[in-house]
Amino acid sequence: MAANNHQTQEPKKRKQISSSNIDRDSSKSKKPKLLASTPSKNPSNKLLKIPFNPSKQKREHPSHSKFKKPESGNENKELTKRERRIQAKELAEARKKRRKPHYTLEQELASLWEKMRRRNIAKEDRSKLITEALPKMKGKIPEIAGSHVSSRILQTCVKYCSQAERDSVFSELQPHLLTLSCNAYAVHLVKKMLDTASKRQLAGVISSLRGHVASLLRHMVGSLVIEHAYQLGNATQKQELLMELYSTELHLFKDLSSIKESRLTDVILKLGLQKSSVIRHMSLVIQPILEKGIVDHSMIHRVLVEYMSIADQSTAADIIQQLSGPLLVRMIHTQEGSKIGMLCVKHGSAKERKKIIKGMKGHISNIMHDQCGCMVLVGIVSMVDDTKLITKFIIRELQATLKELALDKSGRRLLLQLLHPNCSRYLNSNDLAFLNLSVPSLSAKNDSRVGSEKFSRDKECIKEAAKSDIPEENLDEEPTKETATTDPDMKEAESGNCKSNILEEDLYSAEGGKKDPSLRRRELLVKSGLAENLVDVCIEDAGELLTSNFGKEVMFEVAMGGSDGILHPALDEKLNNLHEAIAALAAKLKSEESEEEHVLENFHSSRTIRKLILDCPAFASTLWKKSLKGKSQLWAQGHSSKVVSAFWESSDSEVRKMAKEELKPLIDGGILKIPENMQSANED
Repeated sequence: MAANNHQTQEPKKRKQISSSNIDRDSSKSKKPKLLASTPSKNPSNKLLKIPFNPSKQKREHPSHSKFKKPESGNENKELTKRERRIQAKELAEARKKRRKPHYTLEQELASLWEKMRRRNIAKEDRSKLITEALPKMKGKIPEIAGSHVSSRILQTCVKYCSQAERDSVFSELQPHLLTLSCNAYAVHLVKKMLDTASKRQLAGVISSLRGHVASLLRHMVGSLVIEHAYQLGNATQKQELLMELYSTELHLFKDLSSIKESRLTDVILKLGLQKSSVIRHMSLVIQPILEKGIVDHSMIHRVLVEYMSIADQSTAADIIQQLSGPLLVRMIHTQEGSKIGMLCVKHGSAKERKKIIKGMKGHISNIMHDQCGCMVLVGIVSMVDDTKLITKFIIRELQATLKELALDKSGRRLLLQLLHPNCSRYLNSNDLAFLNLSVPSLSAKNDSRVGSEKFSRDKECIKEAAKSDIPEENLDEEPTKETATTDPDMKEAESGNCKSNILEEDLYSAEGGKKDPSLRRRELLVKSGLAENLVDVCIEDAGELLTSNFGKEVMFEVAMGGSDGILHPALDEKLNNLHEAIAALAAKLKSEESEEEHVLENFHSSRTIRKLILDCPAFASTLWKKSLKGKSQLWAQGHSSKVVSAFWESSDSEVRKMAKEELKPLIDGGILKIPENMQSANED
């Protein structure tokens, strides 16, 4: 049934629209074209235009009026460049007035400051201007001190004002000192106030800093104030600032920091502090400072030195690793900072030493002229075995300024250390102690290593000495006490060899390297070409170096050929030329008209030449033959008499014999004075 119904139903068809209807509708929907847009065969139609109908123009919505150009824009086009510039300046002034509450006051003060800061102004006029400016700032100084202009005005006022006015400014600033210390502009005013503060005011400032020392040291700007106060304070005030960084107890309780002990190890023993807690507290203080790179201040250097004195091996090694590199160059300008540099060089690994030396590239000349920094370089050439690295980054940079270094008090130290190492004539006791600095924990590690090596070496020596006296058939047996001590001569020889080896190892470990010191010196001084260039400089500027208070010592060591004759025989020819150059200066005639002092009459050069005569027979022979032979009576008075008498006092028989015939009549006649003991000894 369903199928029949399906068949009977007719399929539904979609109603179709005829194409004629579509065309009709579409023709109705099309807009009529304008006459001008339809092509026409008549060319006159191209000139036809539809007239503009203003009524058809769309009116703008009122909300669109904000997109219209302001009417003032048309006026600006009519303004001149000068008027537009003035208008822009007025707008900028208006914005500054809204942004800065004291802008008008700053402008008034700036006009006064332009007058008071002049150099040619009278003191009375400047005082009047300062007296006029300070009342205007009263009550507003902490607010305007952070401004770039106002801070400079206040600095000038504080510098030239009276003490009463300065005290008034100080009392107004003191409650806000911590806030101003962290401002990039106000910090200069705070430092100026510290410079002009009385002892009572300075003590008050240092007392107000208590509890904030660590936080200010971590601040790039605030650390400047702490360092300035540390430099100005006395020993007690410095200790008060340092104590806060050592321990939590010292940070909290002020009474504990008033002890007399200054070294951290003594403080720990005196107060019974736990060493581990002190190390932990100091690590929390030091690590952020090192991470930020705030390492230029002497106070931080002192804290690091004390920290290294109690640090364990791993902690000390971490600090050395952090500081090894360009960061260390910024520290070695102070006495404590140079100690840190020395410890890093001595206990650093080969990789860390390489970083330190490479970090000094481009700064060698400045470091050499620095009183503290030059000692770090002295330590490097005395300890580091990598002579090629030192030659590349240090020696080559020195060779360009050898003359200036030889004439400089600090710069000559490296040259003298290479020519005559560890000489007490050139390095005082503090300098020699500086070269022997060490970290207790790291040096204890080295001592234990050396001790274990010594024990094993002694054990091997005893075994060898025992085996040497055992018969061949008993070699497999254990040596008895009697057989081990049957040959005392052999035992002493073997033990002597062992002791000498151990002493050599101790020497090398103390100096920080395993290379033979004389070999290291020869590689740095002779093979690098430094000695040859130094001799050339001495020949060219012999007169200037001899008459210099500092250059004379370099000249003496070079003319002597260095300690242990290190410049011989490689530079014998050049040294002979140097001796002849000095003799040529001494051979010049004495002239009263000449402004330059003769080398034999100059205080420094006469003493230097005298020492060369006494210690260097080759130089004495050259000088006598070319300069003094037949002229002894001319130079027998004044400073030059020291030079002439040196030939008679010389320990070399050939030198005495050479000058005896000419000097004997002068001594007998009382013209040349010789000490009685020397006269009788040489006559015998």
